[in-house]
Amino acid sequence: MKIYGVLPFARFLLEQAIQAGDIAVDCTVGNGHDTLFLANLVGEDGLVYGFDIQEQAIAATTSRLQEHHVLSRVELIQRGHENVRQVISKLDYRRLKGAIFNLGFLPGGDKSIVTTYTSTLAAVSALLEMMAPSGIIVLVIYHGHDEGKEEKNQVLSFVEQIDQRHAHVLKYEFINQANDPPFIIAIEKR
Repeated sequence: MKIYGVLPFARFLLEQAIQAGDIAVDCTVGNGHDTLFLANLVGEDGLVYGFDIQEQAIAATTSRLQEHHVLSRVELIQRGHENVRQVISKLDYRRLKGAIFNLGFLPGGDKSIVTTYTSTLAAVSALLEMMAPSGIIVLVIYHGHDEGKEEKNQVLSFVEQIDQRHAHVLKYEFINQANDPPFIIAIEKR
């Protein structure tokens, strides 16, 4: 396939924004795949902040990062992503170049524990203020469950209101796939 799938496109966007020495945020570490990807992008002199409320996610991510010898590049925080402002130092804002969210629930985990639009929008708002110009926030929106549909609607409503003088907002989706396929919202700070 010549068109990027949703997850490869999310990574492509992050690769355009993040360089060695930068700071990135994985707002939903899950099983650590994106955290590992970001750790490789920021390199030895960069830092990734990884948030997740579930102990199972933090443990799985820790294991994955240790296996690939990049745990020293990541600070894992077992708290909600709405806490980004309390965790990331103001001194690091100029190096903050990328963030990713995989909204929904932990694959292989408890499906009753899901992301919510209130915490997601709080985190997006904070990151947009904190992030350096040309930084990018990527949200992969999984909406095949009731809470996911509400989060999708609230996120779309929020991003449609972002002033184009402050950020570019992109929606990337496949429109002919069945079963509520995930899609991307990307916000590039101007």
